[in-house]
Amino acid sequence: MSSPTVTLVIPGRNCAGTLAPCLAAVADIRDRSPDLLRRILFVDDGSTDGSADLAAQFPVDVLAGAGRGPGAARNLGWREADTDLVWFVDSDCVAEPDALELLMPHIDRPRTGGVSGSYGIMNRSSLLACLIHEEIIERHIRMAGADTVDFLATFNVLYRRRALEEVGGFDERFLKGQDAELSFRVMKAGYDLRFEFDSRVRHFHEERWLAYMRTQRQQGYWRVFLHLSHTGHSAGDSYSSLLDHLQPPLAMTLLAAALAAPIGAILTASLWPLLVPLALAAFLLLMQAPLTAKLLSRCGEFKYLAFAPMSALRAVYRGLGMSLATLHALTRRRDRTRSG
Repeated sequence: MSSPTVTLVIPGRNCAGTLAPCLAAVADIRDRSPDLLRRILFVDDGSTDGSADLAAQFPVDVLAGAGRGPGAARNLGWREADTDLVWFVDSDCVAEPDALELLMPHIDRPRTGGVSGSYGIMNRSSLLACLIHEEIIERHIRMAGADTVDFLATFNVLYRRRALEEVGGFDERFLKGQDAELSFRVMKAGYDLRFEFDSRVRHFHEERWLAYMRTQRQQGYWRVFLHLSHTGHSAGDSYSSLLDHLQPPLAMTLLAAALAAPIGAILTASLWPLLVPLALAAFLLLMQAPLTAKLLSRCGEFKYLAFAPMSALRAVYRGLGMSLATLHALTRRRDRTRSG
């Protein structure tokens, strides 16, 4: 039997700042393994910063996307492929030379539908980037101990094209969380998912605090629709735990208590109502202790104490997104009920 072959799909929109090192790295992999990595596709999803022109300077094929988001761009890419396997890498990631090679042995198992790898970091000088990165690595360390997983991220993932065909690819309605959503459907189709910790792509993690929190608000928003579409995962998965999923609702309870506390203090003529939001804030910070302790122990730097307040603030933004999504979901259900 012939060896399986791979097409690489890289979606991107306004990614000129990171695209050159991304494409240079994967072009080098193709030069060294042309019989394995047959084709590299960059799907330009409506860029206005010259990303497509930059990509054209590399030995890759450039496809014009419709600006409908990364899920639509990835679908356009893998449907263009004619190889057995499709490798997805993000445009802000720089693949290590052996990143693809280390994923391949997992595909030898016939039930494996996809396998993902882990991260390196490109911008270690940024505190926020380090906090994001080391948290992800801690979660990946846990995933590495499992024979199969139930979540694959798309920054570095290899899928059987057959599996993508069977489930119809990415659900383009999801602007965030589409990687988890695809994972759930591939598993339902009868495939196993695997994880390879040693396969790395170095990532330009977010350095801007407000931009990161805005993205987390979007993640919270789409997580609601993810769990409405795929029940049974709200208690956690291979990547996240129940403790993670409880934090956004607690953060929203904290905000509600903080808004109500002054009124309660006036009505009761006491300071006791003011203690409720303080107690909830302390509890939210306490929930960050296990992961903060792991980061401190593994990394050995006091700067990782900053993970606790960062993660607590992130829970607030995720909670805001989840609250908005819940309101939208209830409104849509009411409208469907009235129209019925």
